Amino acid sequence: VAKLCVCDLLVAQCDVNCCCDPDCSAADFSLFTTCSVPVVTGDSRLCTQKAAVYSLDVEANPPERIFTLTDLVNPSVFCIHAANYKQALYFSPPEIPTAENFDQLLKEFGGATFSAEPDSWSIDTESQNPDANETYRYEYGVPIQTVDAFLRLPSPVVSSWCSDANPAGFLVNQATKCTRAVRVENCGSVEAVSMLFYINSSILAVKNEFVFQVNITVQSIVVQSLSGTKTLLNGSDVLRLPVTLDELCINLVLGVSYHITYTDTGEIIAAAASFVLGAINKAALSIQQSFEISFTQVNTTPVPLSGSPGYVVGLPLRAGFRPQGYPFLVKILFAALSTDRYSQLTIMQSTSNQDCLAAQGARTPILFGYNMVSGCKLRITAAMKCQPLSQTLLDLLKGQNFPEYVASFGNSQAQDVFDWVPVITHLHTADQRIYNTFQSSCQIPVSLEIEVKWTKYGSLVNPQARIVNVTAAITTTTLKQLPSGRQRIIPVMSSVVFTDISAPAEPGYKAWPTINVRLPHDFFFPFV
Repeated sequence: VAKLCVCDLLVAQCDVNCCCDPDCSAADFSLFTTCSVPVVTGDSRLCTQKAAVYSLDVEANPPERIFTLTDLVNPSVFCIHAANYKQALYFSPPEIPTAENFDQLLKEFGGATFSAEPDSWSIDTESQNPDANETYRYEYGVPIQTVDAFLRLPSPVVSSWCSDANPAGFLVNQATKCTRAVRVENCGSVEAVSMLFYINSSILAVKNEFVFQVNITVQSIVVQSLSGTKTLLNGSDVLRLPVTLDELCINLVLGVSYHITYTDTGEIIAAAASFVLGAINKAALSIQQSFEISFTQVNTTPVPLSGSPGYVVGLPLRAGFRPQGYPFLVKILFAALSTDRYSQLTIMQSTSNQDCLAAQGARTPILFGYNMVSGCKLRITAAMKCQPLSQTLLDLLKGQNFPEYVASFGNSQAQDVFDWVPVITHLHTADQRIYNTFQSSCQIPVSLEIEVKWTKYGSLVNPQARIVNVTAAITTTTLKQLPSGRQRIIPVMSSVVFTDISAPAEPGYKAWPTINVRLPHDFFFPFV
């Protein structure tokens, strides 16, 4: 492993941030910012193996590269103790053609490539290769090919500047941001800021086959002003190219979002692109571009996941409710999910003016592992009635269609009833439009406190986050009748707290061994 270097791509030249490149000198290492390949190992299935570890000592002057050779131990129970079948560790060396063996090699490997006879080119490829579709279909991670090269997904490489050499991988959802140098004077000559640059090349439906091609259609166009205001255009079939207008350059591509539709056989059948176009003035020297690509299998409905199987920190909680008319013991169809953002558990979103009435409808998803607090202020006057005010605040705190269930795992399916945890609401009277019949006072909800209890589930080596309990506590306050002409401001707050209730490992299954020893009585001498 000390001689292996997967980032050594340039011949007789030092590759930037490639700490294992033998062509790099100490002077080159002093200019590195990080090691692009910090660890080089062999077969990960071996029980024990050597690992070459590379790092940079940035505190040294000048910075130095540090190389260490360590032993790695595979924690898995199932691992290869010894690779004693040597033939399986190496590629078979090819037989060198000579005058004596050429006819035999031609007979064994011959075909259209070796023959100069035109008649031999018209061979039946389907009968000779029955798995042709299997050979040319796209597989995970394979670059998506176009008629001229590959589908570009620009990304930053060494610095923040955009590089157009990054290919989009099949079934690899990506999102990148980078900076593009452009000015008003040359905006028409920079290809990468034009819509045509991203849709002018057709995609190959299958690898290496130019017969079937898929054109990239424009799905939507959003125009962004210099102040940041975005407007969705009605027609998306119009190609808008960069144009210099007075001291502005308009129709510059600020963002591209590709959406690829594919079949279960690995064939691409449709491709669409959504654009965000903007403008720059004479003071601008560059723009920031964002690129995304997503994939959807044909005849399927994509459902966003938040982990597989356990929740991933920072991803939204998946939620839903039981449709009316279904008994509890019957399969709960969670396909009818909450109308909140993408079937997620949400809370009220704070606004800049802190006005509760203006914040109605603004929601933000609850992200796993993130404790959150949001709030607003409500101005109450004597003319406000108790019952509609209470219902308005309740809708503000819980949102429309507050979910009844939360998924235990990030990939819980709708048909798995036991993988969904009910949301327990403490004050059910709040759901019945809290108000007091007395004219002198009124009970209104002022806070919603959500607590999510989760635990580590599964192996100690790779624990998964599992939600086991969700409670929603609504707090009310008494609002007395205000005199005519008077007003009162009360705060309204929502909060989310995540609590880890994981139990410690059972004796005999501890993550770290314990040693039962007694220290000498003078071990800490002269300290007590």
